[in-house]
Amino acid sequence: MSQVIDQPTPSIILEFAQPTDAEDLVALRIEAMRESLERIGRFDPVRARARFLATFSPEHTRHILSDEQRVGFVVVRPSNDFILLDHLYIRPSYQGKNIGSTVLNIVLEETNAKLLPIRVGALRESASNRFYLRHGFVLVEQSEFDNYYIKNI
Repeated sequence: MSQVIDQPTPSIILEFAQPTDAEDLVALRIEAMRESLERIGRFDPVRARARFLATFSPEHTRHILSDEQRVGFVVVRPSNDFILLDHLYIRPSYQGKNIGSTVLNIVLEETNAKLLPIRVGALRESASNRFYLRHGFVLVEQSEFDNYYIKNI
């Protein structure tokens, strides 16, 4: 029998990134994705760095601070038809502490007024798939390596 443990909601602050934060964000992304990518034989830090930097926009990127520590980051990009939750990464040592759920709830509250659905992609072999399903996202598309979800507001 499994037991659900109700974790307290952590105190979270979202702080806009600066252009000079790009390399730190790349390192955090690689750290957070490494295990999932290694499991499917697609871990390539050079490729991961290039892909992130090609679309990095500080105006859409916020650091996730918990107890004044940078524990992750989130990227939310607006478009005409939907809001794209482009990245949500939490350092592995901080995962499982309700931080991702708290940040997702903040993003949902912020985007609720726009009345647009929220889209997100997740590596098919990643635990993030369970995370998004648990938070009411619905699988709408699959590619060779990724699942794509939507949540209507």
